[in-house]
Amino acid sequence: MQKNSLVGDIVANAERFSALRRDIHAHPELGFEVSRTAELVANRLRDWGYQVETGVGRIGVVAQLKNGSGTRIIGLRADMDALPIFETTGLPWESKNHGHMHACGHDGHTTMLLAAAEYLARTKNFDGTLNLIFQPDEENLCGARAMMEDGLFERFPCDAVYAMHNMPGLPL
Repeated sequence: MQKNSLVGDIVANAERFSALRRDIHAHPELGFEVSRTAELVANRLRDWGYQVETGVGRIGVVAQLKNGSGTRIIGLRADMDALPIFETTGLPWESKNHGHMHACGHDGHTTMLLAAAEYLARTKNFDGTLNLIFQPDEENLCGARAMMEDGLFERFPCDAVYAMHNMPGLPL
């Protein structure tokens, strides 16, 4: 796909994924208690044709999609949990879970990976295997370990795993 086509696709779907991020933001969950978020993620991925496994490392979600004959296996990872903070922004998508807030951007991380998942499932713009990893409890530094101890990479091997973390408050 050409760069301009990708940008056009992002723009065409921006409103839909912005609404999804706001929904996730309004329903933050802590640590391993991310059942609503994990269910939302798993359902979307199934709708887009991914093979989905839930409960990895207690409540993590891993989804796999294969395309073409390529042998490379790439992992993409996002975190799902929020922080124990009271949100007082007054925005329409302000937290409905008193004392919980997506103040670190994990609502955005989850949404960005879902947007990439939808794009890749629809366009098949890759050759090989894609493993999407949605991790709980990043804030307490326990979710990745729980997923790995549950056999994450034995069950879903990857040649490389990519992740990112935004910087809320960083001036553009």
